[in-house]
Amino acid sequence: MTKKKEIDILRVTHVRGPNIWTYRPVIETWLDIGELENFPSNKIPGLYERLTGWLPGMVEHRCGVGSHGGFFERLRDGTYAGHILEHVVLELQNLAGMRTGFGKTRQTAEGSGIYKMAFRTRQEQVGRAALEAGRELLHAAIEDKPYDLAGAVEKLTDMVERLCLGPSTNSIVEAATNRGIPHIRLTDGNLVQLGHGARQRRIWTAETDNTSAIAEGIASDKDMTKQILRSCGVPVPEGDLVRSEDEAWEAAQDVGLPVAVKPYDANHGRGVTLNLTTEADVRRAYHIAVERGDSSSVIVERFVVGDEHRLLVVGRKLVAASRGESVWVTADGVNTVQALVDTQINSDPRRGPNEEHPLNPVEPNKSPEVQLELKRQDLTPDSIPEAGRKVLIQLNGNVANDVTDLVHPSVAEMAALAARAVGLDIAGIDLVAQDISKPLEEQGGAIIEVNASPGLLAHLKPAPGGTPRDVGGAIVGELFAKDEDGRIPIVGVAGTRHTALIARLTAWLLQVSGRYVGVACEEGVYLNGRKIRRGPLTEWESGQRLLLNKNVESAVFANGNRMVLTEGFAYDRCTVGVVTDTQGHEQLGEFYIDTPEKMFGILRTQVDVILPDGVAVLNASDAQVADMAELCDGSVLFYGLDENVPAIVDHVKQGGRAVFLRDGAFVLAHGADEVATLPASCLPTDEAECREAVLAAIGTGWALELSPDLIAAALRTFEWKNRHAA
Repeated sequence: MTKKKEIDILRVTHVRGPNIWTYRPVIETWLDIGELENFPSNKIPGLYERLTGWLPGMVEHRCGVGSHGGFFERLRDGTYAGHILEHVVLELQNLAGMRTGFGKTRQTAEGSGIYKMAFRTRQEQVGRAALEAGRELLHAAIEDKPYDLAGAVEKLTDMVERLCLGPSTNSIVEAATNRGIPHIRLTDGNLVQLGHGARQRRIWTAETDNTSAIAEGIASDKDMTKQILRSCGVPVPEGDLVRSEDEAWEAAQDVGLPVAVKPYDANHGRGVTLNLTTEADVRRAYHIAVERGDSSSVIVERFVVGDEHRLLVVGRKLVAASRGESVWVTADGVNTVQALVDTQINSDPRRGPNEEHPLNPVEPNKSPEVQLELKRQDLTPDSIPEAGRKVLIQLNGNVANDVTDLVHPSVAEMAALAARAVGLDIAGIDLVAQDISKPLEEQGGAIIEVNASPGLLAHLKPAPGGTPRDVGGAIVGELFAKDEDGRIPIVGVAGTRHTALIARLTAWLLQVSGRYVGVACEEGVYLNGRKIRRGPLTEWESGQRLLLNKNVESAVFANGNRMVLTEGFAYDRCTVGVVTDTQGHEQLGEFYIDTPEKMFGILRTQVDVILPDGVAVLNASDAQVADMAELCDGSVLFYGLDENVPAIVDHVKQGGRAVFLRDGAFVLAHGADEVATLPASCLPTDEAECREAVLAAIGTGWALELSPDLIAAALRTFEWKNRHAA
């Protein structure tokens, strides 16, 4: 009986931190391709045609060829199922709106049919779903069966929209990433930490940890906002706060027609009706405002002639501006107003129900504001206007035309003043003006609202022809000074030789220097020397907990080999990376790690994540560890029990730094200069077997710019007898 040409998924692991594959989180899966080991792609009739027809976007995958169409070339010439699945999964994620590009597939042993495949994913559940969908698609392509690609992409797209960061938050996170600022997603929503430990900041879409709750409260109180703005000399429309339709009509007469009516707590234009000129319209608008607001209080104010604008202020600066436009439909004498709206307005790709769309769909059957506008034209959503008639659907709520470069300096200054007056660090300023390039006082323009947590999409995705604005970069620039990256000093220790002791010694050096230090190692989690409960957390989760702690000024991690393989590092990059040895493959057979040479690939990861201005502290006595020096983006410091080890000798000759033993003392050498010698008395005599660990810790302290005198004092005061204590 012929075996089916199928792929079995043996294991799926979400590796959440930097790992043996890449700096970013990946999903690693182990595959058994079975009989397909004997059938590369060029031996399966029609496979190339079906895959290139179903997923033409894979032409952008350069693959190992390194050029446009590289993967298609490999597919045509012959490649194996695991490698094909990798590219299919990546493309499905791309089609779902979650752009990814990294993937690798490696056979565990020649002829085994067992492969390890890793692919980048920005969200675990989406990645797992894409893996399963990709396997089903590839099976269909191999067996020449139909596959519902549109349905699969729709399902994945829905997951991306529900589970991934929204586009506004993502724009801020990407701007932070471009500046080298790390981020940690704190919830399934849009709460994100930028930076680590004591240098962190937090955002929630367009709110930050600087956004005042008092200011938000003022912004939601439209009447109070107007009073504050008026007192600061900001032009606002005259108006009154009313609590009945009779009061609304009385206020309208006092203010002078036409008027605008809005909820006391108006937001995103809900419940706002404009240009009202009759008593009936004012009374109806009052009830709409009450129904759409959260209180019975309503504002009646002078209707300001002109276009609605949304100006985004970050800090003390205007960073983006958009102009709105009225929305009309042209009747054809056949279709209802609702149908005309669907075909002429809602067909705009900028409109949609989710966060990817800067404009909302217009729904006359559900919107009392639109219904009132239609009623004033003697129409309803079900009316069929005569052919050629232009029907006004909305006066507001369509702010998507970029006008940032047109804003008059005095208008920009007025918007910034309004944000400061309310107290918001990030504000959306709604104003009405006939010409944004002229001062407001010249045209009777006015600021009508100040909004907390403003939407960013209109500035990120303006109408065709507009310039997208880097609002995410502006927000990051407000949170972090130009030379700040939100990072605290992080030390990572990898290997099997005394790693926990090295971590705790290093932490003590830092603590003696006056820093609040967190440690995560096999012995436990420590905060400034105090052991805390790890609880049910994994090693990775324990490490993350240190980076979330606002007290932590430096963090030290001892990373086990198993953790590197299954979870990755808890940090993205480190200041100092220590590698002690390349032993331990005997304990990793289940991961197909069965030789010292394969250990090199695991341990080098610690060196790969060192920052360009960081330091690799390497054990010169292990030849494989010494070879990692050339992989470091930063500088290198060797340590060893013997100063005559070739790696140390050559490194010092070239002007490098090294720490070694000589006659029981610890020598710090920088090129031909011996910077300091720490006497043997720094280390208790009964701890002689720990000298290699002490050398590593001294080297790490030196790499962190601690003075030799401080290092010596810290070694003398370290609680050696209690170093294993719980």
